[in-house]
Amino acid sequence: MAEHTLTPESTGRVVAGWTGRLWEDFAVGDIYYHPLGKTVTEGDNQMFTLMTQNVAKTHIDSNFALRTEYKLPLVNSTFILALVTGQSTIDLSMNVFANLGWDEVRMPSPVFEGDTIYSRSKVLATRASKSRPPLGLVTVATEGYNQNSVIVMSYQRTFMVYREGHLPDLEDTRPNEASLPATLEKN
Repeated sequence: MAEHTLTPESTGRVVAGWTGRLWEDFAVGDIYYHPLGKTVTEGDNQMFTLMTQNVAKTHIDSNFALRTEYKLPLVNSTFILALVTGQSTIDLSMNVFANLGWDEVRMPSPVFEGDTIYSRSKVLATRASKSRPPLGLVTVATEGYNQNSVIVMSYQRTFMVYREGHLPDLEDTRPNEASLPATLEKN
């Protein structure tokens, strides 16, 4: 096995991570398959349902759910709306100024605890903001689907996103890299 030693390097290359899209990066017709999936647990469903004071028994009472058509608790649909919106953030709205609304929200199929949810979005429209020149508007259609490719959530969402040259700069809030340890180098 190779030995590792510390080297006295005090500097290194700063590699930029993914910083999200700006308004100019969106093109009508583009489709994004968002990279993260999430398996919905009983805890997710119970916590979200109780946290939002939703008293629907079909989400939190397994005995009640056993007596329904599905025989299983249904996952709270507003949790799925939040989850699918969250999954799309990495591709669509990391640089959002504000969400303007969700339209045509539909839940064509139920979600059950244990289902894994994925999502995709298609850019429907873009336009520069007339009232806020540093921003642009983007409208997307987003679908959430389960491990069997069944669509479980769909909606259209419009959001305002920063334009090139107008994104707030956070580099001033970073600590100096000198506090990071020296690199390990093979002998």
